[in-house]
Amino acid sequence: MQQYQGWADERFGAVADVFAANFAEFPELGSAVTVFAGGRKVVELWGGTADERTGRAWTQDTLVPVFSCAKGAVSISALLLAQRGRLDLDAPVARYWPEFARHGKQSITTRMILGHRAGIPALDAVLSFEEVAAWDPVIRAIEAQKPLWEPGTTYEYHGHVLGFAVGEVVRRITGLTPGAFLRKEIAEPLGGLPLWIGLPESELPRLARLVEADGRRPMPGPEHLLTRIVTMNGALVFPGLDAPHGWNDRALHAIELPGAGAVASATGLAGLYAAAVTGLDGGERLLSHDTVTDAVRELSAGAGFLGFDLGARWGSGLLLDSPAFRPLLGARSFGNDGAGGQFAFGDDEFGVGFAYVANRMIGHGDARANRLIEAVRGCLG
Repeated sequence: MQQYQGWADERFGAVADVFAANFAEFPELGSAVTVFAGGRKVVELWGGTADERTGRAWTQDTLVPVFSCAKGAVSISALLLAQRGRLDLDAPVARYWPEFARHGKQSITTRMILGHRAGIPALDAVLSFEEVAAWDPVIRAIEAQKPLWEPGTTYEYHGHVLGFAVGEVVRRITGLTPGAFLRKEIAEPLGGLPLWIGLPESELPRLARLVEADGRRPMPGPEHLLTRIVTMNGALVFPGLDAPHGWNDRALHAIELPGAGAVASATGLAGLYAAAVTGLDGGERLLSHDTVTDAVRELSAGAGFLGFDLGARWGSGLLLDSPAFRPLLGARSFGNDGAGGQFAFGDDEFGVGFAYVANRMIGHGDARANRLIEAVRGCLG
C-alpha cells in the first residue's frame, strides 16, 4: 500500500487503515485527512504527490483548492454574525444592502440564499474574469438580477452567487470582505488556521496542483443553467484545470471567490469545524448549541429547480447528514464539500471536526471521504 506520513491516536487507527487503502483502491495522487475529537487533534495523515510534474511530495503543510468547501466557511461566518446579534438571517437582505431589493428581491432573506432558495442561482450578466475578481461588478449584477422563481418556493444550488451575496451582507455589516473576515475574525484568532478565501502570494509554494481523473462526466453546453452556475457564464473555466483562469491558475486563487474559491489544508478545514462545535484545545466554541440547532434545520432537499436529486439535504448554507449522498454522523452534523471530492464537517453531539482534501479530482461526492467518515463513525462506537 501507499506509504503515508503523520499519526493517528490508537483509538482512530481504522482511519489510518482506510486512508492507506484509498491509495490502493482509487486513482489517488496526493491527499490528507485530519480529525479532531473533543477539540483535540486525533488524526493528521498525509501522503502521495502534491505536483506530479515535479514529483513534489505532499507534506504536512500542503494546501489545495477545496472548491465549495468555501461555502462552509462563509456560512459559519454568517452564523457567527447572527450569534453576535449583528445579522438577522430571517430579515430581508435589503435591511443591510438596500440595492439588493431591486427587481423582485425585496423579500429575500439571507437564510433563503443560504438554503439555495432565493431564485438567483446564476446571473444574466456576462462578466469577464477581471470583473469577477474586482468584486463590485458581481455585486451590481446581483442587484440587477431577477429571480428565476418566486423566492422561497423551490431551490437550486446557488454555486457562486451564494458566496458573493452572503459575502456582501458580511461586508455591509463589518466592512470586511468574506475572505478578510474569515482571516481576521476566525482563522487568525485560532492560531492562524491554514484556510484562505483569497490566497496570499506567500503561500503559493505550498499549493498542490490539481489533476483530473479519467472518466469524469463532462459539463453540459454553455447555455445550460448548470454550466452557467458553475462557470459564472464562462468567466471561470471548469474543469479546464490548466487553462487561463482554470483551477490551477494562481490568478484564480488570489481573488476572493467565496462560493468556491477556498484554499486550505485538511488541518485548516478540520480545525474550522472543530472550533465551531467544541472549541480547540480547551478554547470556547465558535458556534453555540442553539446556533448549531438553528443551522442544521433542513431548508432544502429533493429535486430542485433543475430536477436533480443527488440526495443532498441543506441547512443554513451547510450540507446536512445525507445518507444517499454524504452519510455523516447524525442529525447535528453539518459541512460542505468540494468539486474534487474534498469534504469537511463538524458535529457537536459527537464533538468531531473532520476534513479530507485531495488533488486528484475524481468527482463531486465520490467515495474517498465517505469511507474515512465511516471509519471515524466506527472509531467513535
